[in-house]
Amino acid sequence: MNILYRTAATATGGRTGHAATTDGAFSVALVTPKELGGAGGEGANPEQLFASGYAACFLGALRFVAAQRKVKIADDISVTAAVGIGPRDDGQGFGLDVALTIALPGIDAGLARELVEQAHVVCPYSHATRGGLDVRLTLAA
Repeated sequence: MNILYRTAATATGGRTGHAATTDGAFSVALVTPKELGGAGGEGANPEQLFASGYAACFLGALRFVAAQRKVKIADDISVTAAVGIGPRDDGQGFGLDVALTIALPGIDAGLARELVEQAHVVCPYSHATRGGLDVRLTLAA
């Protein structure tokens, strides 16, 4: 794969801590939600960050697919990603539940479905969540 862009972020403190990109462009306090045994309050959690990233990425994929097909889409299209977390049915840890809601005003329902299905193929988040992710583990020197 020809990498066109790469970023890195570091988290400290786990679910209650801090995360920031190494270039300083993004920094966030992390807070564990009450539903997961934390204090809740000001800050974000990994599920919120994943939902935001997935929604933005899928929206970008949708715009890409529409442009390739020369379909004009409105500026106010939106993607909402709902992300849940809970114990996996196999008892081996935790899993995510993800649902995308896509709003394509002014687009015929059949065409909208085609665009959404094609965006689901193009979007790297969709690709990564489809059937697993190859995670490489490296110890720092």
